[in-house]
Amino acid sequence: MPLLTPDELLTTTRSVRKRLDLDRPVPMDLIRECLEVALQAPSGSNRQSWHWVVVTEPARRAAVGEFYRKAVESYLASDGAAGKLFATDTSRGPVQRRVGDSVAYLGEHLGEVPVLVIPCLRVAGGRLPAGNQAGLWGSLLPAAWSFMLAARARGLGTAWTTLHLTYEREISELLGIPDDVRQGVLIPTAYHTGETFRRAARQPLDEVLHVDSW
Repeated sequence: MPLLTPDELLTTTRSVRKRLDLDRPVPMDLIRECLEVALQAPSGSNRQSWHWVVVTEPARRAAVGEFYRKAVESYLASDGAAGKLFATDTSRGPVQRRVGDSVAYLGEHLGEVPVLVIPCLRVAGGRLPAGNQAGLWGSLLPAAWSFMLAARARGLGTAWTTLHLTYEREISELLGIPDDVRQGVLIPTAYHTGETFRRAARQPLDEVLHVDSW
């Protein structure tokens, strides 16, 4: 494992799409290590209602990848696609276009990524509540992020995506996920090419910080 300080780990865990190594197998034991870390995350009332679907079988990965490809195609055509945001901003525009290109790449290659991890949550009746869902998803998404941090610490690259949820029902049927279990995110996981991980450009803190009132 690379020796990373907590701050280095938290500030250099980036979404990896084009640099995922599609040819190098990832040992299941390594994925299990990352999931053991993820299970230490908090969950509401300590319910631990999470479940983790890990897809490694090539035909199933390819099938998930085809649903994902169609979802990405629709996303890229939408006005909210990453590559279209801040188009006239000379600073942020080029960054957004690079993100858009990498999303398109992952759309074409997701089914080739060695491991697809789908964190799920068991929901009463399978129906999401109409009101505030923060408490519900707060019992899963921190664990998903912990998985990604654990993967980064072990030399693996990951990306956070929810575009597959356009075809959540179809993917659930494909993978045999029960009706009362909802998918939260899809995390393609692989070794990565290249060595450089660094802090990303972000808005200055003072532009988004509000103390005591807005």
